[in-house]
Amino acid sequence: MLKRKIFDYLREWKASRKKECLLINGARQVGKSFVVDAFGRECYESFISIDFVRQPQLKEVFAGELDAQSIYSRLTLYLPGIRIVPENTLLFLDELQECPRARTAFKFLAQDGRCDVIGSGSLLGIRFRQMEDAPFLSVGYERQITMRPLDFEEFLWALGYSEDDVAQLRSYFEGLEPVPAGINSLMMRYLREYLAIGGMPAVVQSFLDAKSYGAVHDAQSQLHALCLDDVAKYAPPGERVKARACYLSLPRQLAKENTRFSYATVESRGRTRKFEGSVDWLVGAEMALRCTAVSTAQFPLSAYEEEGRFRLYAADTGLLMAMYDFSMKAAVVDNTLKGPMKGGLYENLVACMLAARDVPLRFWRSNDSKHEIEFLVDHAGRILPIEVKAGRGSTVSLNAMLERDDVALGYKLVDGNVGRDGKKVALPLWMAVFLLP
Repeated sequence: MLKRKIFDYLREWKASRKKECLLINGARQVGKSFVVDAFGRECYESFISIDFVRQPQLKEVFAGELDAQSIYSRLTLYLPGIRIVPENTLLFLDELQECPRARTAFKFLAQDGRCDVIGSGSLLGIRFRQMEDAPFLSVGYERQITMRPLDFEEFLWALGYSEDDVAQLRSYFEGLEPVPAGINSLMMRYLREYLAIGGMPAVVQSFLDAKSYGAVHDAQSQLHALCLDDVAKYAPPGERVKARACYLSLPRQLAKENTRFSYATVESRGRTRKFEGSVDWLVGAEMALRCTAVSTAQFPLSAYEEEGRFRLYAADTGLLMAMYDFSMKAAVVDNTLKGPMKGGLYENLVACMLAARDVPLRFWRSNDSKHEIEFLVDHAGRILPIEVKAGRGSTVSLNAMLERDDVALGYKLVDGNVGRDGKKVALPLWMAVFLLP
């Protein structure tokens, strides 16, 4: 079983004993069902799992009155062998998008308290917005969390590193100490493997089992096909072709040295009006990450967002790699890739690493186009600039920003080692996993 950080979060949620159900959002195949199943069997005396896709007849459990006693009574009719152990039972409602009334029932199940309740599904927000009978949600009875693909730390665990090993690596970041050359080189090699493989559990597991990039490519291709199927099935009819085109344009978008997502790259003379709904759908489906431009590099950044100007990144670099020829993996892992595409891939990688830590993605470009910062973050009442360099290039834009009195620190992520020059801190790219706890 792949070790996931969300397991510790689930333990903390169980221990809190608040009267609220937990809703786990996330893209398809990120491991939501697998983790909750393992959590339920390990941490509860009784575990009841309902999959509304695999068991559509169980929608009837929520077809009548939604008070907790009626729900549990109907549940025992459909699943006569279940046990409900008060305060030691987990009820898991999977593929919740197929049964909106089950989510409406969260309030009553939470108030009752005899079972802990977790709901999960894919495309939840999108599917519910599209329904005429969208569920009624009660504030205060539902906590939400988004589960994403394995981050780089979880990838290291999968490779056999322990938490203590990772803590030792983190100590170099916390102390801003240069990493021994051999260790740094090895971590950069693992980071390139992570870039090529991505964090989808099935893909990572295929690599662990077969030690074969061919197996990785096959697994990525299957998941990529499932993603495109989701677009065809679940995007609004008028957006399906356009959403697919936007998603498949990501390799071309990343190869361009442009400042934002270009609709003209999707389609010759493409315009915002035609495609903006498609982009919104991809972001809502957790297939893509939106990095929004800010007009002014000042705290708070949310006050200066320009919604119409953004960059779009793949939510998983492995699924992005599935859009390239197989030979791209060798170029990435062996570090032979050149040109703008390399920079775009590493930007996408860092975007995924920041998103895994729930960091809002924003970038800035000066009005005269002379300066640009790949990622800007609000931190401790100031802005924190982060520049990404696939190699060891100069950082003219970061240097200029660090001349400001209101900017205390800036990070330069490079294919190099830890170093500091005044307010500028150079970090090897793999250390992005430790940024902004």
